[in-house]
Amino acid sequence: MSKQYDLVVIGGGILGTFHAYHALKKGLSVAILEKDLQPMGATVRNFGQVVPSGMDSKWQTYGRRSLDIYKSIQSKFDISARQNGTVYLASNEEEVQLIEELYQINQNNKYASQILTKEECLKKYKGLRSDYVKAGLFFPEEITVESRVMISRLQQYMVSELGLTLHYQMNVVNCETLNGKVEITTAQDGIIYASKVIVCNGNEFKTLYPEIFNQSDLEVCKLQMMQTKPQKNHVIPGSILTGWTIRRYESFRECASYKEIKAKEAIDSYQKQWGVHILFKQATDGSVIIGDSHEYADAKNADTLGFDLNMELDDFMVNEAKKIIDLPNYEIAQRWYGKYSQCKNTDIFIHDVDDHIHIVTGIGGKGMTGSAGFSEQNIELIYN
Repeated sequence: MSKQYDLVVIGGGILGTFHAYHALKKGLSVAILEKDLQPMGATVRNFGQVVPSGMDSKWQTYGRRSLDIYKSIQSKFDISARQNGTVYLASNEEEVQLIEELYQINQNNKYASQILTKEECLKKYKGLRSDYVKAGLFFPEEITVESRVMISRLQQYMVSELGLTLHYQMNVVNCETLNGKVEITTAQDGIIYASKVIVCNGNEFKTLYPEIFNQSDLEVCKLQMMQTKPQKNHVIPGSILTGWTIRRYESFRECASYKEIKAKEAIDSYQKQWGVHILFKQATDGSVIIGDSHEYADAKNADTLGFDLNMELDDFMVNEAKKIIDLPNYEIAQRWYGKYSQCKNTDIFIHDVDDHIHIVTGIGGKGMTGSAGFSEQNIELIYN
């Protein structure tokens, strides 16, 4: 028998899942169709840092709302969210100037942050090198999650408590509006009907609507990350973001001194070539995730990014990390890369195929932080 829902979300990553979450909260019947055995893309291949502090003003609003949503769910069901804060470590006077300016911006936005002296940074973060840090900017409200388990736990909560229908290994081969409803043809389960469909996965977008996909301004970013073996008796609280992050993240572009400081940077450095900025986050098993890098290609040519890891790049990131924090060991247990899509000219890709089918993708590196808050607003727009 054919099934029918108010909403079908194609793609079970963080963006699709939170669209489903907010639709369920409105009392709608919702199904997620995920092509893999479990989400396998950018949602599980990242640091698990929820950091509105790194976003521009528009997306910081979404990110702050996301924090509220994560914390609310965590109070009812363990999705691995931990409020342990984020720090940006300045390594020179220019970066100190930027964190002081961002602190003032966040004072005006009423977003809690705290300037840390060099001594306070060294006391709070064990192993931090005195010859690196000059000062820090700490955001106490921000959280971390365990990327590889969070999405499955969130979906488990939505199934058991909110009534989500969840289909893994469900490949959609056709999606079109017929007689006022959407007919979704799957390779495994025949026809599914929906009043509305939201496509939140780049692969299905490319397969189902190739002309729209090829005309989009989407590009794909490949990032390399690695994870150490567990660190014995060494605790890193929260997320640590460093000087190169200060020079990269969108929020700092709103600082008065940003353009002048960026103009002084050498444009031909290895760090610039690969878009490297050094981040640290400790997982619950005591290991430390280190990264990352950025390599870009147009979405329709994403295969040119390849599937190999650049070991020279990994070695470079480890050597730079050692200049910042002395860990008990830098033995690498795992290496991987993640890919996410983003837009060249806008902050997210949104396209209405018709009144019933909506494509929402290309959220870029904002997914873990911004999806919960953005999806809440987007569901309201779609249904109004």
